[in-house]
Amino acid sequence: MHSIITITFSPCIDKSTSIPALVPDKKLRCAAPKLEPGGGGINIARAIKQLGGEATAIFPSGGYTGKFFNHLLELESIASVIIPSANETRENIIVVDESTNQQYRFGMPGTALSESEWKQCLKKVEEATDAEFIIASGSLPPGVPSNVYAQLAKIAKNKGAKFIVDTSGAALADAVDEGVYLLKPNLGELSSLAGIKEISHADVPAVARTIIAKAKCDVIVVSMGAAGAMVVTETIAERLVPPSVERKSTVGAGDSMVAGITYYLSQDKSLSEAAKYGVACGTAATIHPGTELCSKEDADRLYALVTSTNVS
Repeated sequence: MHSIITITFSPCIDKSTSIPALVPDKKLRCAAPKLEPGGGGINIARAIKQLGGEATAIFPSGGYTGKFFNHLLELESIASVIIPSANETRENIIVVDESTNQQYRFGMPGTALSESEWKQCLKKVEEATDAEFIIASGSLPPGVPSNVYAQLAKIAKNKGAKFIVDTSGAALADAVDEGVYLLKPNLGELSSLAGIKEISHADVPAVARTIIAKAKCDVIVVSMGAAGAMVVTETIAERLVPPSVERKSTVGAGDSMVAGITYYLSQDKSLSEAAKYGVACGTAATIHPGTELCSKEDADRLYALVTSTNVS
């Protein structure tokens, strides 16, 4: 098994529940809440564990919520490197309206980190002796500069590790400028990265290759929701379409996709196989309610049903 590290600067506790109906000014009776540790890299480490792999999660954690967050990860036996932070770890709320089956997601502001705290996160990555995959995922909280993922890209290059990034905005652009192994943008993030207002599925290979041609990354896997994904390199453009499923929640689908891709790459599978498994994992996450991630049983079953088409 290759060594996988994830880093999350803005972890959170995800609280999910349901109500009979969303009615204003009324006391709404909630179902028993489900509490799970969340945040991009945290979810990826958890999903890799569920798939049968191992990943070490690096993250800041603070206050009473931070202690409970750490406890939740311990319950799942996730290897963790914890950087104590002065501020409380944030919480998010997901509520399902049972009368409409619509989901409402309330994301709380990121917990501010001091310079010493976020630099300690980088230091822990630098100190890792056997990292072959470093995954940076999620938004950045106040206090963390947008070029922090670019700094991680430098660390990964110095260690000879493959750097995988799943973020957006300035943090994504800065990381690409430094150079990464694999990006997982959605269509909107890809168009923003390329400086194009809007792109269609048919435009993806050409647009992705303009970024790859600058020698800024090796692989781009573009997530396209229910339509699946497209994996693009200098020589490959492959469309991967999942089977139709009843989608109950999209929370954690992107993280599950990254987990599936990385897990398969760590098992020495080909890039095409890894991307296909990533689509299966992302789809597997959508068939469960709330914040549940993919399960290995569902991912393995769906993998056989994902269709692959070369588009160039």
